[in-house]
Amino acid sequence: MTTPNATPLDAATPVVDENQLMAERREKLKALRQVQRAGGGVAFPNDFKPKDKAAELFAAHGALSKEDLEAQTPVRASVAGRMMLKRVMGKASFATLQDSSLGECGGRIQIYLNNDSVGEERHNAFKHWDLGDIVAAEGVLFKTRTGELTIHADSLRLLTKSLRPLPDKFHGVHDQEIKYRQRYVDLMTDEGARQRFMQRSQAVSSIRDFMVQHGFLEVETPMLHPIPGGANAKPFETHHNALDQQMFLRIAPELYLKRLLVGGFDRVFEINRNFRNEGISVRHNPEFTMMEFYAAYWNYQDLMGFTEELIRHAVRRVRGDAPLTYAGRAVDVNSPFERLTIREAILKHTEAGERVDDGAWLREQLKKLGLSEDKHKLTARSLAGLQVMYFEETVEEKLWNPTFIMEHPTEISPLARANDERPEVTERFELYITGREFGNGFSELNDAEDQAARFQAQVANKDGGDEEAMFYDHDFVRALEYGMPPAGGCGIGIDRLMMLLTDSASIRDVILFPALRREH
Repeated sequence: MTTPNATPLDAATPVVDENQLMAERREKLKALRQVQRAGGGVAFPNDFKPKDKAAELFAAHGALSKEDLEAQTPVRASVAGRMMLKRVMGKASFATLQDSSLGECGGRIQIYLNNDSVGEERHNAFKHWDLGDIVAAEGVLFKTRTGELTIHADSLRLLTKSLRPLPDKFHGVHDQEIKYRQRYVDLMTDEGARQRFMQRSQAVSSIRDFMVQHGFLEVETPMLHPIPGGANAKPFETHHNALDQQMFLRIAPELYLKRLLVGGFDRVFEINRNFRNEGISVRHNPEFTMMEFYAAYWNYQDLMGFTEELIRHAVRRVRGDAPLTYAGRAVDVNSPFERLTIREAILKHTEAGERVDDGAWLREQLKKLGLSEDKHKLTARSLAGLQVMYFEETVEEKLWNPTFIMEHPTEISPLARANDERPEVTERFELYITGREFGNGFSELNDAEDQAARFQAQVANKDGGDEEAMFYDHDFVRALEYGMPPAGGCGIGIDRLMMLLTDSASIRDVILFPALRREH
C-alpha cells in the first residue's frame, strides 16, 4: 500500500549519523516553537480528536471501485497517526499514516495533499516534516488510479514532532534485543508485534470472561508477602520501611486464595503477576503472569476437565477455526487431552519397561543422563521421586499434544492432597503441550495437621540447603484449622499459553517489557 516510488523504511539509503539527524530535527522543533509562539499556538497540540481508524475505513470502503466510491455522497474521514511513508512531488504530496488499528491494511492509510487543498504555506511546512512525526488529517476519501484508498486532505496538522529517526532496518539477531529493550520501536515498525500483543489481550479477556461465566469470583491478593509460599521457588527480597520488616515479592497467590475458600467463597480466581528470582530462558522470565483458580468441592479430576475446556476456549478465541500450529507442527487441542500417570508416561514413551519400578536402575540411568549424586541426592529419593526425575529427563519433551501427567510424589508436592490408596503420591497433575509445562493443579490438602507436618519437612529441606523449599506459614495452618472445604486448585502459565497461541519461540516475544540486563 505504497504510492509509486515511495521510500519504505527498510530501503537501502546512505548511512547518516543519527546524532546529526536528531540535531536537525531539534532545529526543526525549535523553529516550530517560535512560529507557534508568535501565532499564539503550541508546538504539541492536544485538541485533535480523530473520528476514524484506518482499518474501519478499509472495511467500509476498501472493496469499492474507484467509480463506485466517486458515485457516492463524498465520505469525509478524520484520522491521526505516525507518518511512515512520505513522497513530495512539487505541488502535490503523498504520505502514509499508521494508527493503532490492524486489519488487512495494517493500520495504514494514504494521504494526498496539494497546494489547492491545504494551502501553499501548510504544504510547504509538510515538506519539512519527518518520518515518525504524528500527524492529523481530514478530508474526502477517494481511490487513486492504482486503486489505493486515500484521503484527499483539506486539513493537515503536526501533532507531535519526532526527535529520533525511525530505524532503517529492523531484523537479525542483534536487532532482536532492540525489539525487547525498545518495545515501542518494535510496535511501531512491526505489524506482527502489534498483532501478537492484541491477541494476548483478547486471550486474557476471554479467559476472564470464561471464569466469570462459570461462577468464579475474580479477586486480588497481596504481591508483597511476609512469608513466600505457594510454590517451590527462590523469591525476590525487599524491605518495608514503615513496617521495618523483610518482605518478599509474590511467588504464587495460592495460600491467599485458599484462605478465601476458608472464608466462604466457593470459587475464586486471580490473573496475577508472580516473581521468582531464578534463571532466564526462552521459557522463563523472572516476572510472569499466571491465572490461578480454586473451586470448593472439586478434585483433580474435575480440574482437568475444566482446564481442558478453558485451554480450548482460549485457542478458539484467538485462532478461530484456523488449525493450531507451533514451530511448523500441528497441535491437536480438539481431541480429548490424554491423561497418564508418571509411570504410564514412562512406559509409553521410553524403553524402560518393568524396570520403571526398579529404583537402582532408575538411579543408574539418571547418572548416565548427567544428574550427579551429590547435587540431586539420588540415593535418598523414593521410587516415586526417581520416577518423576526420570520422566522429566526423558519424557517431558515428547509430550507434543495436550497431556495431563498425574500422581506426583508427595515429597515434592507439599500443598497437594495425598492419594487415599497410595499415600506416596498426590492427586496432582501437570499439563504438558509442545513438550513444556503449561499448568499445575491438584486436589487441595485441607488437613491442617498434615499440612503442618508437610511444612516442617520443607523447613528441614531449607535447613539442608534447598533455597526453593517453602517456609512454615503459621497463619495458613491456622486458617486450615478453622476448616477448608474439600477443593481443587490449578495454576496456568499465561505467558507460555500466549507463546502457543501466537506461535512465538521465546517468552520474551509475548511479554511487552521482558527482564533485560541494564544498559550501560
